[in-house]
Amino acid sequence: MKIKDLKDGMRRVDVVAKVTEKSETREVRSRYKDETYQVADAMISDETGTVKLVLWNQQIEQVNVDNTVKIENGYIRSFRGEIQLNVGRYGTLTVE
Repeated sequence: MKIKDLKDGMRRVDVVAKVTEKSETREVRSRYKDETYQVADAMISDETGTVKLVLWNQQIEQVNVDNTVKIENGYIRSFRGEIQLNVGRYGTLTVE
C-alpha cells in the first residue's frame, strides 16, 4: 500500500517506507492504569507521500532516521486533524 492511499479509519494497513525524521521521546500516562509509557513520532515517506508513524516503548529504540520500516496490519487514526499510522497491538513493525 502507498502512503497517498491512506485514509482515516483504515485497518490492516501494510506499508514499507523510509524514516525521514524522529521526534524526542515523551512520556504519557495511561487513561486506564496508573502507568506511564514512552512515545515518539517518526515521519515516514515513500515515493507518494509522507505520514506520521507513532512509536511506543521499545519500538522507539528500534527505529532511526534513514531506516526502512515495514508496518504490517497497522491502522490509521486521525489525531488533531492529521492522520497517523499506528502499529497497534495486532500489528508488527520491522526494520529492514
